[in-house]
Amino acid sequence: MNAPRLVGDWFDGISARARPVEVWLDGRTLHFGDQSAPLTALTWPERQRHGQRQILLPGGGLLSFGDAAAFDAWAQASGRADSLVVRWQQSWRLAVLSLVLLVAGLAAAYRWGLPWAVDHAVDALPPAAEQRLSEHLLASLDGDWLHPTQLSAAQQQAWRERWQRMLAQSRTAGAPALPARYEIHFRAGSKALGPNAFALPGGDVVITDALLKLLNDEPDAVLTVLAHELGHVQHRHGLRMLLRAGAIGVVTSVILGDFSSLLAAAPALLATNAYSRDNERQADFYGRALARAGGVDTSRMAVFFERIAEKHAGVGEHPLAIAISTHPADAERVRFFSEN
Repeated sequence: MNAPRLVGDWFDGISARARPVEVWLDGRTLHFGDQSAPLTALTWPERQRHGQRQILLPGGGLLSFGDAAAFDAWAQASGRADSLVVRWQQSWRLAVLSLVLLVAGLAAAYRWGLPWAVDHAVDALPPAAEQRLSEHLLASLDGDWLHPTQLSAAQQQAWRERWQRMLAQSRTAGAPALPARYEIHFRAGSKALGPNAFALPGGDVVITDALLKLLNDEPDAVLTVLAHELGHVQHRHGLRMLLRAGAIGVVTSVILGDFSSLLAAAPALLATNAYSRDNERQADFYGRALARAGGVDTSRMAVFFERIAEKHAGVGEHPLAIAISTHPADAERVRFFSEN
């Protein structure tokens, strides 16, 4: 039985002149005129609804077929059935199914894959890189949202001593483990930032003069706020948030070993991405346990939440999404810090 034949135009890759040739298949070889080429050396066209068909030949030549329907019939008669991918592309039902599967896959990757990847990236990131990120962030915030503290050296020292006494007592009482690195920074915040405290990746915790003034008569509330922020440091919430928000840039940074893109975007990410509810709850548990072990009355947080609510009544969005005053307390949170 003779193999079915088809007439096409042969371009040899040297001359622009087309030569009509008969084309047929013989086993694993394509014949065209007095030439031949193994099928493994050819680039075979995928079937589409419109347009001509072309077979790319080794050496830069090609075979062109203007009658797409005739080519498809010849290819099928010669035993060249459509691949699974081509058949899938030609079916609108399968195309819709592909779209649904793609959306479902992306949603699953965002819901489970991204957190898993971020957690592993955080575990693998050396402390030195996280500290570098923290230094960059603090420098970026200084001069814009933060300014040099107006507290005297004696006032700063008094608060540091309170903090250190609480930590010393908590160690002897079996409190949760402390982060490997942490440092308290006093700053005068911008008017928009107001009374606030927040933790940066790498262990830098900032507390504003306005917050200390607001709670000057409630030192236990201040220490509980700082303990809460230390919970964010201990669980590396800030770094996890930044990595999730800038996942594409971070993957590139890990591959290339260059964190410049993350460093450039980090301040904006901090300003627009708040800690999740789970992160806040985890920091609350840590902060309450640490403060209570240090002899602090955490129920005074009710005063903190009350005064913050009054201070920010009628105020719009706060400029730093991770700051504690951007997370208003509900009755459950007040009860959490007050219960035995």
